[in-house]
Amino acid sequence: MSLKNKFAKESFTIMNELVLPNDTNTLNNLMGGRLLHWMDIAAAISAQKHCNRIVVTASVDNVSFKHPIKLGDVITIEAKVTRAFNTSVEVRLDVWAENIPSSTRQKSNEAYYTFVALDPSGRTIPVPELIPETPEEIELFEGALRRRQLRLVLGGKMKADDASELKALFFKA
Repeated sequence: MSLKNKFAKESFTIMNELVLPNDTNTLNNLMGGRLLHWMDIAAAISAQKHCNRIVVTASVDNVSFKHPIKLGDVITIEAKVTRAFNTSVEVRLDVWAENIPSSTRQKSNEAYYTFVALDPSGRTIPVPELIPETPEEIELFEGALRRRQLRLVLGGKMKADDASELKALFFKA
């Protein structure tokens, strides 16, 4: 493993939470806002491990709720840095819900969060490069540029005409 990638293996985070009554709505399902909060914490830990800096949430991509998470379920949030840009990192999250008494486990959610690294005075600071090693890491790494361009276009920070990686999905040269 290169020095540039020294934090890559440590930037994977697994976080478990037990869904308690205070975490649920009137249907005894985990409230979406509570899950987003836990996901933000897990993603921030992964981003900080990679950057070795304080990070702040810059964006949250589409979060789809595929299956309700019930009172008493144990959720497992897996967070992993997929790509480092200049001062930001993208983190992929997968959420699993497990009902221990019935021995069932199902994927409930997935999302991408983006974090920006800050120096002690609150200014953005460059982050270490991430070098993908496995085929899955390479696929996530390559897709990160398209996801980033989409975030920037939707956020009004990039013109659609300048999103070359994104345009390549729709138009052949």
